[in-house]
Amino acid sequence: MAELRRFGGGLIITTAAMSVALALAASAAPPITAVIAPASALQPADRLTPPGPSLGGCPVFPSSNAWNTDVSGYPLHPRSAQIIATIQSVGGDDLHPDFGSNPAYGIPYVVVSEAQPVVPITYTAYGDESDPGPFPVPLNAPVEGGGGSTGDRHVLVMRQGTCELFELYVARRTGAGWSADSGARWDLTTGALRPIGWTSADAAGLPILPGLVRYDEVASGVVRHAIRVTFAQTQRGFILPATHFASSRTNPDLPPMGMRLRLSATFDVNQLTGQARVIASAMQTYGLIVADNGSNWFFQGAPDPAWDDDDLSQLKAIPGTAFEVVDTGPVRTD
Repeated sequence: MAELRRFGGGLIITTAAMSVALALAASAAPPITAVIAPASALQPADRLTPPGPSLGGCPVFPSSNAWNTDVSGYPLHPRSAQIIATIQSVGGDDLHPDFGSNPAYGIPYVVVSEAQPVVPITYTAYGDESDPGPFPVPLNAPVEGGGGSTGDRHVLVMRQGTCELFELYVARRTGAGWSADSGARWDLTTGALRPIGWTSADAAGLPILPGLVRYDEVASGVVRHAIRVTFAQTQRGFILPATHFASSRTNPDLPPMGMRLRLSATFDVNQLTGQARVIASAMQTYGLIVADNGSNWFFQGAPDPAWDDDDLSQLKAIPGTAFEVVDTGPVRTD
C-alpha cells in the first residue's frame, strides 16, 4: 500500500456478462465488473454453495462476481506481451507466495459471530474515502505482520449472520477501539463496488480477503477465485472492479490496478504437486488481480500452520513470463 494513494473521483452499479461464448477470443472482452442484487433476492444455494467460495456460512461474493469469474476463455490483452516484458524489466521475475506456515508472513483474518461487539474506528489518513465505524473488530484481532509490525498492518474481520467484511489498513489498537489510515465495509452477499476514486484497505479500492489463498480451500482441492498480487510499479489508472489508482506513472505498459493476469494454459501444472498444483490451477482458471504496489509477483494468502512451505516453494520456479494479461475492460483514470 505504498505511494500516492489519493488519486481518482461516483458509484458504479453494473451487471457482469456471464454468457461468454468461445467467440470471445476474436471479440471485445466482456466487462469484469460487479453483479448487484439485494440479499433478499439471493437464494440459499446462490449464497452458500459452490461454485462460489464461502467462509463461515457466508458467500465470499456471489459466484458471478468478478473475483469468482473464470477467465480461462477470455481474450488476451492486445499489449499482453509488452506489459509482461515491462513488469519483468522493473523487478523480480518469478512468482512468489507471500505466506506460509510462519504467522509472520501472509495476511491473517478472523471470523466473528453476529453478536461480536462493535468498537469505534478512528481514521488517521484517508477518512474521506473510508466507511465510518463502529466495526465489529475484536480488540485482540490478528494484525498483519504481528503487533510490532511497521508494515501495512491489515486487519480483516468477517462477521457471520450479516455476512459483512470489515478491513483496516495500518490498524492499531487505540483505547477501546482501533485507529487506521483507512477502512472499508463490504457486503459479501452482493458485488457492490467502492465509489469510483475511493481507496479501501488496499490501494486498488478492492477487498483483500476474497483474493487471499486460504488453506481450507487448497485442502479441499480447488480454489474458486482470483488471487491478489502486487507489482513494484503500477500505472496511473484502474480497471473495474478496482476503483482507485496509486501511481503517477503514465506508461501504458505498466499494470493498472485491477488488471487481470492468468497463468498460460501452456504451462503444465502437472509438473507441480500438492498445494502448489491446486494454486497454480486456480491461476489458470481465475487468474491474478493487481491489488497494490509491492514486490513483483508476490501473491498473498492467509498464514496457517498446515501450509507445507516446501510444497509452496515449487511456485517460486514459475517465471513471470509464464503469465499473460487478460482483457477485462478499459483502463480508467477518473
